[in-house]
Amino acid sequence: MSDAPADTPAAPPVADRRPVTTVVHGQTRTDDYAWIRDRNDPAVLGYLEAENAWAEAGTSHLTAFRDRLYDELLGRIVETDLSVPYRDGAWLYYTRTVEGLPYAIHCRKLGSIDAPEQILLDENQLAEGHEYFDLGASTVSPDHAWLAYSIDVTGAEDYELRILELATGTHASETIPGTSANVVWANDSATLFYVTLDDARRPYRLWRHRVGEPPIRDVLVHHEGDARFFVGLHRSKSDHWLMLHLGSHATTEVRLLRADQPTGAFTLVEPRRHGIEYDLVHHEDRFFVTSNEDAVNFRLFEAPVTDPRRGNWTEIIAHRDDVKLDGVEAFARHLLIYEREGGLRQLRVRRLGDGAEHRLSFPEPVYTVSAGPNALWDTVTLRISYTSLVTPRSVVDYGLDDRSWTQLKQQEVKGGYEKSQYASERHWTTAPDGTRVPISLVYRRPFTPDGTRPCHLTGYGSYGYSYDPSFSSTNLSLLDRGVIVAIAHIRGGEEMGRRWYEDGRRFGKVNSFTDFIACAEHLCRAGFTAPERLVISGGSAGGLLMGAVTNMRPDLFAGVVADVPFVDVVNTMLDPTLPLTVIEYDEWGNPEDPEVFTYIMQYSPYDNVHRTAYPAMLVTAGLNDPRVQYWEPAKWVAKLRTHQTGTAPIYLKTNMGAGHGGASGRYEYLRELAFKQSFILDVLGRTAG
Repeated sequence: MSDAPADTPAAPPVADRRPVTTVVHGQTRTDDYAWIRDRNDPAVLGYLEAENAWAEAGTSHLTAFRDRLYDELLGRIVETDLSVPYRDGAWLYYTRTVEGLPYAIHCRKLGSIDAPEQILLDENQLAEGHEYFDLGASTVSPDHAWLAYSIDVTGAEDYELRILELATGTHASETIPGTSANVVWANDSATLFYVTLDDARRPYRLWRHRVGEPPIRDVLVHHEGDARFFVGLHRSKSDHWLMLHLGSHATTEVRLLRADQPTGAFTLVEPRRHGIEYDLVHHEDRFFVTSNEDAVNFRLFEAPVTDPRRGNWTEIIAHRDDVKLDGVEAFARHLLIYEREGGLRQLRVRRLGDGAEHRLSFPEPVYTVSAGPNALWDTVTLRISYTSLVTPRSVVDYGLDDRSWTQLKQQEVKGGYEKSQYASERHWTTAPDGTRVPISLVYRRPFTPDGTRPCHLTGYGSYGYSYDPSFSSTNLSLLDRGVIVAIAHIRGGEEMGRRWYEDGRRFGKVNSFTDFIACAEHLCRAGFTAPERLVISGGSAGGLLMGAVTNMRPDLFAGVVADVPFVDVVNTMLDPTLPLTVIEYDEWGNPEDPEVFTYIMQYSPYDNVHRTAYPAMLVTAGLNDPRVQYWEPAKWVAKLRTHQTGTAPIYLKTNMGAGHGGASGRYEYLRELAFKQSFILDVLGRTAG
């Protein structure tokens, strides 16, 4: 890492406040930095601002390079661009961007792409005067006359719901604050349902609203009293049903209401049973039901619309040990089956008339595929998105019967990107318990495995989220400077099926960390890189990963970027008043249980900081973050500094006007990314180019 300016001031002093001491299961715990949790204390905001100033001062030698990186990142994207329109009824819907404007413009045309454009929402106008902006819900009524949308201008994920009459461009008189980003129309296009948040920011109440009426008249449809469960609602693709989804990380319950009877009562399909998940997809006189009952990788049933209770389910796809059933999507004549096998997504098409099936084939051995917007019920064309670590994202129309592959658009990379100059590979390593763990990586050719290349390794490994390999033009600033970009597909995700998740949560969580370390060691052993040339990064629960592996093996990494890291695991999980804590018991366990407390204490990053030579670290936070409170990374950094025996810097950068996702506009996002990449490349000694 190049040297910071000689006149860089010392790190901000931590206020001399009385530690907070607690006793948990007979163990005395002292938190020297608990005072940082008080956001109403002017000293706390002053401390965060001082940390920001110190991070800027400590990286001031990178200012010119950071600006050059920003120009590179911006120079690769098409600033004035148009999404591929998709058809919904008689309308074609799309978004576009304009050079110099940070947010999208949402539009539609009637009948043909040559028809006059109607602008539905201009996010740039909505964002005016706000440091942060996020569009939450955005859903057009079934008759295409109204748009219900919601906005968040703080990053706290607390949305205000608005209703726009599209013919006149005027808003209905009512606005509804305190909502989640979940809004669903009934078939009458006059009734909509929305969800509100409790004090812990949990979606917990479902309401029915009539357009034009004051919210005080809204009807409470469901109140979810169990703090482990979130409330969600969606329409079936057939437009016949509204589906109320009540879910925790381990259990689901579904209730149904006909979309043309919005004042009716939702009826229960199957009562919740801990550990049992199920979901319904409507098709004519039946529901397709995916469930993990006696099937860790899920199986598929069908049930009659007249009585879809569990006793009437008939299995149509059995459980498979080597294939995870992710879910299904029904069309008038076809069933799309989402699967995961060998660490990759698969799509299977079943023709419902005769049961004929085929799997989609893809042109590369390592790739990512996902369904695009498919609003039409009676169609033989499936909109998908395809990408890999070397192939820019492509929008494709796939023929469900003739298997045709029509590429409608591929992401343009300005500046002359040549795919042949890069190579993507899939590797496997062995974890300490003998489990084989996949690694995806990409590098610029030519490559010699002599250990001299720098490497940027990322990972996540929580909540069953699979970190699939996809193209990002922003990686080119690393790749073109010789950096290998790699993904560790560790347990805690679902790349290898549901057991992959189960083996990386609760009492298996440490597997996520040892898997990641095994991946890093493999990259060094196989000649891709060396510890002094290896930087790692992860965000949120991936930031927990960064904290845990850095405590376990600080010698293995030259640098660490931890974005909004969940690092104060014990203190957070002992506080049920915080957003997400109670629902997270299924993921991490409840430390009120002595056995859980002892296990979490093995890895909780904040609790395991010790005197050692830590690598260079950049840690980010969001002051308004409702998912990982700002004080977690702030306390962690303060503790790391007091235990640092080496000379590598440890920086904290807090976005004072945003939440979990950082900056919202695309230009500010690129500014933040340029800051992180300049730090990474500085650690790796690659700032000359």
